[in-house]
Amino acid sequence: MEPPSYILEFEKPLRDLARQLDELRQKSVETNVDVVKETRSIEKRIEKTQREIYSNLTPWEKVLLARHPKRPYALDYVASICTGFQELHGDRQFNDDRALVGGTAFLDGLAVMIVAQQKGRDPKERIARNFGMPQPEGYRKALRIMKMAEKFGLPVLSFIDTPGAFPGVGSEERHVSEAIAVNLREMAMLRTPTISVVVGEGGSGGALGIGVTDRVLMFENSYYSVITPEGCAAILWKDGSAAPKAAAALKVDADDLEKLGAVDEVIVEPLGGAHNDPAQAAAALKYSLQKHLNDLRALDLPKLLETRYERYRHIGTYEEAGVLRS
Repeated sequence: MEPPSYILEFEKPLRDLARQLDELRQKSVETNVDVVKETRSIEKRIEKTQREIYSNLTPWEKVLLARHPKRPYALDYVASICTGFQELHGDRQFNDDRALVGGTAFLDGLAVMIVAQQKGRDPKERIARNFGMPQPEGYRKALRIMKMAEKFGLPVLSFIDTPGAFPGVGSEERHVSEAIAVNLREMAMLRTPTISVVVGEGGSGGALGIGVTDRVLMFENSYYSVITPEGCAAILWKDGSAAPKAAAALKVDADDLEKLGAVDEVIVEPLGGAHNDPAQAAAALKYSLQKHLNDLRALDLPKLLETRYERYRHIGTYEEAGVLRS
């Protein structure tokens, strides 16, 4: 096991063990001494430590994994599970927002429409894609593409991965809140099957702007929240360092959201996160998408819309007069 190039604080024990293993192997090469017994012992310790760490992650640690720079992004998944992706550009009003991409593709021969938030890998691409934070024209482009999918009867697959919509002056001038609100309304009534999947960060209305779908899937080390933990901590505790406390209070992780009914399925990731085995993560995603698409395509249109309506009418829980309702 090679030491990872990017280490999170809670992963440091694994890095230290990996270095011990490398040093032992190097010593064996240099001295021609048999160290098979010792290396096996360290490998077992690494495996045990991995399971201990990743099976007991806190909500905040899952947020950190969701932001891991090596984590597969939306277009990585599209390239892995789809063929013939053809990107469509522009909102026909202002500009082409590269933080939000979309277009046609085939999923095992089935024509689908893709809508995805994309962050970018290197500094140049991150700037070009505005760090995955769409502006109003991005959401209007997404709606234009989804309306096209409705027209031609194509299922819509949306990939959510954003810390939130861009809050800059230009974004506000072009009415980002209105653009998101229109998307919420129109997606609720879209006359074609829709599935969204949270592949990394699912921040606030920026995520919800492409997330009002028939089914919502979520990778187990992603997060979905009304606000980033840092933003919540700054508001409630006046201290951004309280983000771990905020993450726990917000119920941002996949297991809590599934219990609340906000998420329909949690997609299991490879041990240590999707970046440790992107191909396995993509295969799990493809299986889930196909399963849910088959279910949705079996419904006639009135039933599809009725089921979607009921889903959002009954999502979550609330308390009234001491009685828990759902």
